[in-house]
Amino acid sequence: MRIKLSMFFIIALFIIWASSCRKDFEYAPSDGHLSFSKDTVFLDTVFSTIGSSTYTLKVYNNTRDDVIIPSIQLRNGTDSYYRINVDGVAGKTFQNIPLYAQDSLFIFIETTVDLAPSIENTLLYTDAIQFDSGNNLQQVELVTLVKDAIFIFPKTTSNGNKETIVLTYNDDGEEITAEGFELNDDQLIFTNEKPYVIYGYALVPNNKKLIVDAGARVHFHKNSGILIKNGASLSINGEFSNDQELLEGEVIFEGDRLEPEFSNIPGQWGGIWIESGSTNNTIDHLTIKNANIGIYVEGNDQLSENSLDIKNTQIYNSSNYNIWAKSANITGQNTVLGGAGKSSLYCNLGGSYNFTHTSIANYWNGGYRTSAALRIDNFSNTESGNDLVSARFKNCIIDGNGSKEISLNTNGANLFNFSFESCFIKFNDIGNPIPNNPLYDFDNENFYIDVLLNGKTAFFSPLYNDFRIALDSDVVNLGNPDFAQEVPEDILKTDRTLRPDLGAYQAMENISSQ
Repeated sequence: MRIKLSMFFIIALFIIWASSCRKDFEYAPSDGHLSFSKDTVFLDTVFSTIGSSTYTLKVYNNTRDDVIIPSIQLRNGTDSYYRINVDGVAGKTFQNIPLYAQDSLFIFIETTVDLAPSIENTLLYTDAIQFDSGNNLQQVELVTLVKDAIFIFPKTTSNGNKETIVLTYNDDGEEITAEGFELNDDQLIFTNEKPYVIYGYALVPNNKKLIVDAGARVHFHKNSGILIKNGASLSINGEFSNDQELLEGEVIFEGDRLEPEFSNIPGQWGGIWIESGSTNNTIDHLTIKNANIGIYVEGNDQLSENSLDIKNTQIYNSSNYNIWAKSANITGQNTVLGGAGKSSLYCNLGGSYNFTHTSIANYWNGGYRTSAALRIDNFSNTESGNDLVSARFKNCIIDGNGSKEISLNTNGANLFNFSFESCFIKFNDIGNPIPNNPLYDFDNENFYIDVLLNGKTAFFSPLYNDFRIALDSDVVNLGNPDFAQEVPEDILKTDRTLRPDLGAYQAMENISSQ
């Protein structure tokens, strides 16, 4: 009996061993019957000389036979700008790749295209991954749109380090530096001929002005931005775009990743920093998206000159603040301040602010948010207080997906002058009431005049920062006509003088919701 059992185990082990051994002659040659997860791989849009994201193609063997793929290669051969990785091995040509029955393999694809040999600013670059040859040839097309750009970046010093600039100083007076560089005179005008890609912080030096022409596109790498120094200034001269899809006149600041999956990722780059002592900065028809802080404005307690005049501008999807103004003097018209990780607008440590027909609406969906859409104070935990000379909001919307979207804090010693006139304010004092705080006495006409408290704004798509308002919005026809005369057209150049609505947009039919 023991002998029979021993023989049984020996035979079973032999069968298992034999079935687990695969030899090359057991594979059938591929005969053109592979299938693929895509027939064309679109690698989206990249800048010349900047690498793409990694894209995936799956190759399936749906037959009942193990096969050998005689060759996998790029049609353009070794000169191809594409790179592929077949089941963990990088290269451009592969031979005799096994693929088991009813199994699949992964191919990973990347590209870095250099437009230097071409005179074109934009090129559609194509290639293909070829499987086998002759009558059995199968191929998957590869397509990439490549844009030429003007690259601006810090120099590399003799010791191999990148050039740095001083951003600010900490409480101990120590320098806080970042990779950056000073813009030369021939770099102080950004045109619309090619996109700009900035690495590090581009510094506008004292007594110089950075001018950005209508239609310019400026892209920033991670931890990059623009620093306007004391005595320097910024002039962004965007124009209304007749084509609201192409936005041919709009100036756009965003990150340098052009793939669709990066289109709504906050915090991809630093932001615009206007240093204390920089005055008369002007912005018109600018879109800022996906920054850390869209615009940080450092004023001072003099407030004799305007720090920033901003109009017809949208800032959204900043990981912290869309605008953080510190003791600044800002005028805003037809401005849209959308979703942000903290506040859409933070008027910090006093200052002077005058916003007319502005939509401040924080429908942040990137995580939990504790700050109100609009936050105003005249002190901080680390600095003594400054006067809030004025914070005046006229025909504005202050809204969001929180319960209380204004936050007002005063030290009781410095001036704290504010007013909301013909505005919509979302303030549901439920669950966390603010008892006996005179700042939130909405019947006090020293602070609040003709204010609509809560209601339906009927934004088109606030989670996607589309703050156009529908015809059934509660803010329709609520604007003060006198304030509308100051800004007679909305951000889309629709006349608002006869029946002004609140915010940056006049109401329109929301066709997409029907």
